[in-house]
Amino acid sequence: MRILGIDPGLRTTGFGVIDVDGQRLSYVASGTITTKHIDTGELPARLKVLFDGVCEVVERYQPQMTSVEIVFVNVNPQSTLLLGQARGACVTALVSSNLPVAEYTALQMKQAVVGYGRADKAQIQSMVQRLLTLPGLPGPDAADALGLAITHAHAGAAMARLAKASGLGGKIGGNYKAGRSR
Repeated sequence: MRILGIDPGLRTTGFGVIDVDGQRLSYVASGTITTKHIDTGELPARLKVLFDGVCEVVERYQPQMTSVEIVFVNVNPQSTLLLGQARGACVTALVSSNLPVAEYTALQMKQAVVGYGRADKAQIQSMVQRLLTLPGLPGPDAADALGLAITHAHAGAAMARLAKASGLGGKIGGNYKAGRSR
């Protein structure tokens, strides 16, 4: 199975792609999608860059599963809202490509990859390098994205079995209801 991990950010979104064969993890690709070249006041344009970038990664690497970091609440509510919009653009790109999306907190990812929920960026980079036998350290955003993919590779099967056993594995869909019009 090929898993795409996404570490959403409004300035820099990390992505990481791994292949999973039983317990064996293989590195495929990683990198970042950046909006640093767009003025910070141009939020819609920045969100479009993220959406298009994630769609391009999906098209290029053809994952079967995706894993995205859940937004945490910052001290600054404005930052949290902006990060949530970036995350929304990324998740929308994934679901518009008909991909399932698993979600993990940063704490869950750090626990799964490093074994310590308060691990720092350098520890995550080092463990990702070891787990995927990379020749060098991945960048911090790419390492987080690879860590999310690794987390799903380890936890996804167990979570799917748990959801199925508890009856939470059903599909949830929305229905369009027409509003008022003149």
